[in-house]
Amino acid sequence: MLQKIRNEWKERIESVLAEFAQEKGITLTGEITVGKPPKAEQGDLAFAMFTYAKSFGMAPALIAKEVASRLEKRSDLPAGQILVLGPYVNIMIDTAALAGELARTVLEEGDDYGRGKALAGRKVMIEFSCPNTNKPLHLGHMRNDSLGMAVSVLLKSQGAEVMKVNLINNRGVHICKSMWAYKTFGGGETPESTGEKGDHFVGRYYVRYADYEKECVKKLLDEHPDADEKEKEELKAQAEAQANREPQEMLVKWEEGDEETIALWKKMNDWTLQGLDESYKTMGISFDKFYYESDTYKLGKSEVMKGLDMGVFYRAPDGSVQIDLAPIGLDKKILLRKDGTSIYITQDLGTAVSRHEDWPFDSLIYVVASEQQYHFKVLFYCLKQLGYKWADELHHLSYGMVNLPSGRMKSREGTVVDADDLVEDLARLAKEEIVKKERESALEDPDKTAHDIALGALNYYLLQVDPERDMIFNPAESISFNGNTGPYLQYMGARISSMLSKFEAVKDEYSSVSFDPSLLVNEDEKTLVKLIASFPETVTKSAMDYDPSVLCALVYDIAKVFSHYYHDNQVLKAENPELVVARITLSKMVLQCLKNAFRIIGIPFLSAM
Repeated sequence: MLQKIRNEWKERIESVLAEFAQEKGITLTGEITVGKPPKAEQGDLAFAMFTYAKSFGMAPALIAKEVASRLEKRSDLPAGQILVLGPYVNIMIDTAALAGELARTVLEEGDDYGRGKALAGRKVMIEFSCPNTNKPLHLGHMRNDSLGMAVSVLLKSQGAEVMKVNLINNRGVHICKSMWAYKTFGGGETPESTGEKGDHFVGRYYVRYADYEKECVKKLLDEHPDADEKEKEELKAQAEAQANREPQEMLVKWEEGDEETIALWKKMNDWTLQGLDESYKTMGISFDKFYYESDTYKLGKSEVMKGLDMGVFYRAPDGSVQIDLAPIGLDKKILLRKDGTSIYITQDLGTAVSRHEDWPFDSLIYVVASEQQYHFKVLFYCLKQLGYKWADELHHLSYGMVNLPSGRMKSREGTVVDADDLVEDLARLAKEEIVKKERESALEDPDKTAHDIALGALNYYLLQVDPERDMIFNPAESISFNGNTGPYLQYMGARISSMLSKFEAVKDEYSSVSFDPSLLVNEDEKTLVKLIASFPETVTKSAMDYDPSVLCALVYDIAKVFSHYYHDNQVLKAENPELVVARITLSKMVLQCLKNAFRIIGIPFLSAM
């Protein structure tokens, strides 16, 4: 709605400028810019006149005065006050008129407030999560999953048809390392016999392989106590290669279809997939389709050979097939090894083509950590060279690493923050807070409420940061009921819900009182009106930029201003019925914005806490 107001004022100012220019017989060049004044008392919109100084041969301040004078004579202006501040024509939005229009729009549209049509008719596929079947989900996956889910909902809010896909990485030597460790050290135990979730069980053997590799390195180094640093590095590489030999042999057997190896692979994959499915359900993560690397790893070879025939790829002297990446400022990239075997990018070429055949998307978004920027630059360029027009609509939603206050996480060393454990720990902290505040009796299901608070804390903490930035996850900070956190937002939603429930009990006393937006005159009320009005365009911007942090910033501003407002002003006990209704109406609009934002960000709404 604020965008509409900006556009209307921009059109009027452009109109009077054109009229003024015509009278002077000149042609205007350049486009007027719309900014925001540095201080609230200077207005809400600022139109600079610097651009037209040369055309008119006048000082920008004089042009501003002329424009304001002409605007004041018009009868078709939006509601607002015109202010001239030097070379700027500023506009103070009439918040009373805006509040009146908002009340009709927000309360009528309800859950649909904020939806748009920017992507209507477009089919968007989004790939996210993509776990390995040798370990459980960890905090890094959670940032990926939170982003993937939030961006999916944002795209749908703008009218796109969205397909969420997950590529399960269930083959390769890293998978065989867990398999070999289980076969060597497992002794026949199973998740059922140990009482573990399947993904945790398998992940334990991945860490066990890493420990075995370290043991091999230590043993060889101990045998050569006089080795210098260079020799130690060589010995370490030798020991790691020796440790890796049997998992590598196991991978060869898997690719040859060895029955015993395939049976072990299927059993351990099933354990992990069952565990991952439990985690996804617990965390509210869902997908429309799953792809499996075991099905897709051979795809792409024909695409590379096609590119070779087209002349966009070439065969190197050693027999490998490569592409020259000089046009995009990179070196050369092997697409097929000299022995004809595929590499990871070969698979991704085939998978992308196969997906477009499955579901002809208009665009495809890969939610993958920033470490893979090079990979996607090459992948997208290769697909363009192969002539796929849709390759121009491939996007890498690159996100930064998630670290702990103690440093970087490492799966093989078992130093990652397990996603299941993290949610459980956050729920425990939330439950302790509920007990501390003696709120158990006021809640229908304290344990479920604690779980919902944990999810709100986790998703909001991960999404409030610009996706491209690295971040440090602090569990205790994320679960705080104060400050810029998910639980704080949930608390504000519950607080407003409680107030509105009390109003519902006495609403008949106000049945003859109409909403009068002109009563919303204090600064917090004006600010809330403008924040609510900016909600739809903020949702659109978040969707188009694939950046939920933009919406997070707005919803926190709304909650923070309302908290200050509620602290300083009576609502249910305002001095007259008209003011009660005005403030209740404003509160309803605030609550609707919170609810709508929560659905996008993945914060469960709680009417009581």
